[in-house]
Amino acid sequence: MSTWKKIAIGAGVAGLLLAIVGFTVYQSHKNVVTVQTGKVQRLDLTAVVSASGEIKPKTYVNIGANAFGKITRLYVKEGDRVRKGQLLAQLENVQSEADVNATRAALEAAQTDAIAADAALKTAMADLNRAKADAERMKLDWDRAQGLYQEALIAKSEYDMRKNAWESADSGLAQAQARIAQAKAQKESADRRVAQTRANLTRVSDVLQKTTYEAPFDGMITNLPVREGETVVIGIQNSPGSTLMSLADMSVITAEVQVDETDIVNVKLGQPADVTIDAIPKKIFPGVVTEIGNNAIVRSTGLATSQQTTASQEAKDFKVVVTLQNPPDNLRPGLSATAKVTTATRSNAITIPIQALTVRRQADLEAKSNDKGSVEAAAPQKPASKDKDKDKDEIQGVFVVRNHKAEFVPVNTGIAGTTDIEVLSGLKEGDEIVTGSYKVLRTLRPGAGVKVDNTAPKKEEEEGS
Repeated sequence: MSTWKKIAIGAGVAGLLLAIVGFTVYQSHKNVVTVQTGKVQRLDLTAVVSASGEIKPKTYVNIGANAFGKITRLYVKEGDRVRKGQLLAQLENVQSEADVNATRAALEAAQTDAIAADAALKTAMADLNRAKADAERMKLDWDRAQGLYQEALIAKSEYDMRKNAWESADSGLAQAQARIAQAKAQKESADRRVAQTRANLTRVSDVLQKTTYEAPFDGMITNLPVREGETVVIGIQNSPGSTLMSLADMSVITAEVQVDETDIVNVKLGQPADVTIDAIPKKIFPGVVTEIGNNAIVRSTGLATSQQTTASQEAKDFKVVVTLQNPPDNLRPGLSATAKVTTATRSNAITIPIQALTVRRQADLEAKSNDKGSVEAAAPQKPASKDKDKDKDEIQGVFVVRNHKAEFVPVNTGIAGTTDIEVLSGLKEGDEIVTGSYKVLRTLRPGAGVKVDNTAPKKEEEEGS
């Protein structure tokens, strides 16, 4: 065989081998997906619920007008600290004070009449006792006269005289008894007038007292919208009355925040919280959850659901009150605040990045296809019959890299931190899991070949976004 034929045959064999190798490499890389991965590791995990709101004192009151009148004196100004019982404001009280004086004088007169009626009753009782004694004596005389007259020992005239004396004494007894009833009625009437006048005195004294305003507790005047000389009115029906001032107890400060309805189930009384205030940046104030609202608040209107007559599908929040520990003196009600409530902690927990979690339908996991391992999304599921409802179930899990393949592993999760989530079962420490990209995790199918490239960006733009 000539040399050129040997060269040609060798070149052909080499070309064939190269083609086979190239085809093999091409087929092996045809369904390989480039992914980013991370390791299952043990971390100290903290679950936090974040919510925004404002600073409020735990105890505060709007002092409203209890009477109609002109403000004659304001004894405080906004920002003043006051003590319980301290005089705050005075309304015009000339008429109400005169009513109190007149009613007090009427009460004294009624009490004097009651004393006189009581004395008259006692006099009538004394007269009754005397009349009873006279009637008994005259009755005895007449009884004796009857016996003597029957025996003809006394004259008829004396008998008639004793009989008339007894009848006169008996009439006097009846008259004394009538005077007793009259005196009792007068005494009862006098006592009722005293009670009536005393009630009137209580009423006018209350009216007078409502012209003077005292601090119900120690605190700070946080709002003073009125001035001396202004006329204030009380509220009637749906018309609110005038507000003289607002008093707040600044010794106990709270942050009242709105927690999303999806997070409220994790918030419990006594949980610790870190509060930040926009007006005091770069400083964290520790606190504790002291109150949790039981009624949802519609986010768009701020009204409780119990105040609405129709159901609403809008987003809802729940009120949570966090009491600050050792608050600074320069806090003011209404300052914007953010509270981060620690709802749970885990030490040395098995964790994975939250973005590694994905869901797959039971039908997709059980499906068999010739192109197993492709990156294409699973075909849309056909409407299932009642006996195949299980195919609609979604399973939560992660893709674990094993032998350069992505294997879907169902997992049970626990608490979630800011970037990581606790895994209760399904994984062990050191497992390599697929963490990105989002597009790959959304379309990756179990058994797909993967190529790890952790130098690629963790976040990629989604197609069509």
